[in-house]
Amino acid sequence: MTRVIGLTGGIGSGKSTLARVLEELGAVVLDADKVGHEAYQHGTRTWQELVAAFGNEIVAADGSIDRKKLGAIVFGNPEQLARLNKIVHPRMYEMMKERIEQYRKQGVKVVVLDAAILFEANWTPLVEEVWVVIADESVVVARAKARTGLPEEQIRARIRSQMSNEERIKRADVVIPNDGTFEDLRAKVDELWVKLKA
Repeated sequence: MTRVIGLTGGIGSGKSTLARVLEELGAVVLDADKVGHEAYQHGTRTWQELVAAFGNEIVAADGSIDRKKLGAIVFGNPEQLARLNKIVHPRMYEMMKERIEQYRKQGVKVVVLDAAILFEANWTPLVEEVWVVIADESVVVARAKARTGLPEEQIRARIRSQMSNEERIKRADVVIPNDGTFEDLRAKVDELWVKLKA
């Protein structure tokens, strides 16, 4: 019996760290970002639809989609972003659904779908329960600054452009506060893992 957990959280919440811990404990982590990169590959149906929708200028010299150029087109433009998501999100859903089915056939016990936009992209039907990692905004800003080197205003703008923690908590089955140390997080995850295996 395969258990599929959706793992989500905003920038600097510690979602990726939590995914790594779950992987160490024996879960198979399906990273939505990596699936997205695959969906964008040259010659795929998604690639063709993107070029048709946004023009040849989004194609890099090697034939792949230049995500920076595409990002520049959709960033701050809700209509273009909606257009992009309408092409990419359903395709990613299908790809992830296929992977999860493969894992079920292989007898994998726990699959973690690591997706920052789990709710926004309507991918929750793929999972049986949702774990949300949250952290206080001041902690998030400090972490994101250390990791990305972006100025504080940009990080706060990103936080505001995402779904709020309140909204995520409403839709979560498990909420994991992550304001403390890595050891604190590890202890919480170990506890959840024991319950999961029971």
